[in-house]
Amino acid sequence: MTPIPRPGPGPAPLPDPAPQRDNLRGAAWLLADMGLNIWALAIVKAMGADFPAVQIVCIRALTGLVLLSPFLWQGRAELRTSQPGLHAMRVALSATAIVTSFYAVARLPLALFTAISFTRPLIMMAMAALILREVVRPAHWLAGMVGLAGVLVAVQPGEIAVNSGLWALMVTIFAGTGAIIVTRKMREESALVMMLAYTAGIGAVTALPAALTWQAPGALWPVLLLIGAFAQAAQYCFLRAHYWGESGVLGPLGYSSLVLSTAVGYFFFAEVPTLHMLSGAAIIIVATLAVTRR
Repeated sequence: MTPIPRPGPGPAPLPDPAPQRDNLRGAAWLLADMGLNIWALAIVKAMGADFPAVQIVCIRALTGLVLLSPFLWQGRAELRTSQPGLHAMRVALSATAIVTSFYAVARLPLALFTAISFTRPLIMMAMAALILREVVRPAHWLAGMVGLAGVLVAVQPGEIAVNSGLWALMVTIFAGTGAIIVTRKMREESALVMMLAYTAGIGAVTALPAALTWQAPGALWPVLLLIGAFAQAAQYCFLRAHYWGESGVLGPLGYSSLVLSTAVGYFFFAEVPTLHMLSGAAIIIVATLAVTRR
């Protein structure tokens, strides 16, 4: 960063302060992230439980590392960090969340998977307020509660059969929320460094389990590589979203991915949404629009 000039001799120049939050820009990046992730999850779901989740995650990470290579070479001068501990924590939480999410999405309807995941924004807002000391406005808390009520209407908790997919999704929610909180603590870190640590780290921690459970992809290699391409692009959008946006805005906005997942589930997997699902979706969208308009 360019230092702030100071006249005459004196203390060393100070670095520029970080840019102010821009919620509109953050929201745009988050929408791109959600779209790419929905398509990646749809591919995983289409492949069913034919491949171990950890194998798909490892291939995804290695694909992303290859795609990053030209940018890593171009920006090699900035590949340094003073936060190795936070990087390690983020990789561990993210790897856990991705493996369990791939396991869950192959065993649950796509819209249901997304809807239950919407408990994460409320957890994220609470954790951001407690850990990062971020100010979450009363309107954002209210929108989060309304959105959560919409999720309960959509999924009808009393009718959900408990299975291994649901338990895996619970792990995904808590691990993924923790990874987001760690990411927000690393706002000053280079996006390129964060993407390298994330991608290479996940590849490293999943390599041995993937090798032990490996199943030959055969003709499905291109499909597995496409998951990695979508996921890598989504990771960049995710980093930009949380660099610019406040958690109180990004959290409720995440509810809009229910519309995307419901549409993909309907058109590609013949998963017909129920009246409860549509009613819950309407409540969620109203809550989201109220926050983004404010």
